[in-house]
Amino acid sequence: MRKFLNHSALALLVAASLSACAVGPDYQTPAKVANISFSSPYQQAEQAQSWWQAFDDAALNQLISRALAENRTLAQARANVDRAYAVFRDANNDFLPKGTLDAGYQASENPTISPADDGVISRGYSTGANLSWDIDLFGKLRRAAEAAEAQAEQADILWHDAQVQLISQVATSYGEYRGAQLRLVVAEQNLQNLTQSRAIVLARLEAGMASELELAQIEVQLHQVKAAVPAYRVALLTADATLSALLAQPPGQLKLGAVPHLPELKQPVAVVEGENYLRYRADVASSERVLAARTAQIGVATADLYPNLSVRGFLGFISGPGLTLGGETQSWSVAPTLSWQAADLGSVKARIRQAEASSQMALAQFEQQVFNAINEMQLSLQSYNLSREQQLSTELQWQSSNKAVQIARQRYNAGTGEFLDLLDAERELLQSRDQLAQLQQQSFTRLVGIYRSFGGGIQLI
Repeated sequence: MRKFLNHSALALLVAASLSACAVGPDYQTPAKVANISFSSPYQQAEQAQSWWQAFDDAALNQLISRALAENRTLAQARANVDRAYAVFRDANNDFLPKGTLDAGYQASENPTISPADDGVISRGYSTGANLSWDIDLFGKLRRAAEAAEAQAEQADILWHDAQVQLISQVATSYGEYRGAQLRLVVAEQNLQNLTQSRAIVLARLEAGMASELELAQIEVQLHQVKAAVPAYRVALLTADATLSALLAQPPGQLKLGAVPHLPELKQPVAVVEGENYLRYRADVASSERVLAARTAQIGVATADLYPNLSVRGFLGFISGPGLTLGGETQSWSVAPTLSWQAADLGSVKARIRQAEASSQMALAQFEQQVFNAINEMQLSLQSYNLSREQQLSTELQWQSSNKAVQIARQRYNAGTGEFLDLLDAERELLQSRDQLAQLQQQSFTRLVGIYRSFGGGIQLI
């Protein structure tokens, strides 16, 4: 046994000296894409898990908290992280010797073709440790572990991204729910106004002061609003179903209240000059980790150009039928093996070219992801600002339309105004109020888009 240990120690020393290098390129994170700096590593924004609280909306807070706890897609992403790190730990353990403890029994008759062995039955027992070790001479196992680690880190980043996406989806669907509620309330208020106008026209018609045409025109407008109500109810049901799915519950169980109110910020959003918001973008960081894994795979493929050394061994006891364990039955063996794919180097080189091409594809994908992220962040800010500008103008339009309706109604009731003037004024009021409700929802949705495109890293001032 001492000889076995001496041989094993020598093998460890030789292997350690030979496996000091790893073939293939050493990965370095790209520092720049065109003129866009990418110097900071990925980190999850501090406010990514709390930015929605700035709206001070209790219902929204409750929905997002429940979604983070119950959403099944998020649970799948979390399980994928555990799986990926388990794969990495398995790959990282390949550096170490492996062994199994075995005990066996064997019985045979006529072990040879010699006539002397006819009818001879032999029995034997063996017990001990079978050991094996693939010595990483050229870093194949090391590169494989690097690739597995990068893929595990990518899974973790995708889990963070799944959280940001889920929060954004819940917030957007909540805005759609409140927006549908608001448009439904606006339609009901418009129906009340039109019903009152119709009653006035009908009374004037009976008094001989209005015509059948005027009554028909107001009824046309009344039925137009009624026809739009089912569409608002469908939008409300759709938002309810989407929110319910995100919360992993059947539809129709949400208790959000009947008062329509779209969340608004009390403070504007601000972009900090010089801040590298790319570090909060999980999609960019994910593609960078894919690039790291693909680069490591080049080393895995390149290592097959060189010989592979493995050592197999046994340490234990072998005995006959008596099952005696002692010094006379002690057994050990060491069997180093050197293998080389010398006759198949063409295939090895083809796999290297495949790995290099995969790395180039990953690099191109990463660079495109950076450009996409920069443009998406810029577009989200500009879209929100333009939406707010449009909303403010529509608010002024609605206020002016409301005043115009009041004046037209007073003149018409006094007999000094034309019915068509009242009809046009009410039509403008209906359109501007419904448009304002749509723009309020649009502004909220685009505000959520800012937080999503900035990875939750935007600041409030």
